[in-house]
Amino acid sequence: MHQSIHFKDHPSIFNSFLQNMVMMKHPFLSFTLLLIVFFSSTTTLAQKSPAPAPSTDTAPTDIIRILKKAGGFTTLIRLLQTTQVSTQINSQLLNSNGGLTLFAPNDNSFSSLKPGFLNSLSDEQKNKLIQFHLLPTFVSMSNFDTLSNPVRTQAGDDPYRLGLNVTSSGNQVNMTTGIVNVTVGGTVYTDHQLAVYQVDKVLLPRDFFVAKPPAPAPAPEKTKSSKKKSSDSDGGVAGDDDSGAVNVKQRRLMLVPVAVATIIVAIYSW
Repeated sequence: MHQSIHFKDHPSIFNSFLQNMVMMKHPFLSFTLLLIVFFSSTTTLAQKSPAPAPSTDTAPTDIIRILKKAGGFTTLIRLLQTTQVSTQINSQLLNSNGGLTLFAPNDNSFSSLKPGFLNSLSDEQKNKLIQFHLLPTFVSMSNFDTLSNPVRTQAGDDPYRLGLNVTSSGNQVNMTTGIVNVTVGGTVYTDHQLAVYQVDKVLLPRDFFVAKPPAPAPAPEKTKSSKKKSSDSDGGVAGDDDSGAVNVKQRRLMLVPVAVATIIVAIYSW
């Protein structure tokens, strides 16, 4: 009974056989065997080394990386980093399902601002300025006409000082803050969770330009000296009342002997 021998299971036997065939001067047979060896080895390696499964992991969204790849947003990137709003955006995208929409002014938009404007803002105002360019939901280009004015931004919900009004007609989207009118220029990035749209001007909230109403003055508090004077004056009034009562009593006592003398004189006269 014969047993079949597989070369792939016994590489040493196969190598010895191959050397013997080469030593025998059969060039055609040797070439044929070399082809068999090549294809057999390739098939064996393919069977033993399956292709790795494609990775399903995707890198988390990074707003800075997106803007750097698009180019032309150097000033916006600097503000996002100094205010730490970039970290906030990345965190919101990881932990919420509503998504975000960012209106991104390019460097030309910032350069058209009044000279020194950004430097005149406090850190709190710079943060509010960037938050004013963020909507707390994902809005596709075709869904701007579904928004209700004034649109709430992440800067706050004051409809007068932080209101943003949006009008949409087809693919044309315009916005106004009461200070500046802005046009959406196009889509920088979208992944159905984050939408980034380029705008031709910086969105300036009315809050930066309208004077805030003065805070109501606190009610004046009574000082210790005024309280002391009040108590002293009360004591003085009480003292006057007491002395007045004493004078009336003394007068009444003085009138008693006069009345008695008058009665005695009247009796003797009668």
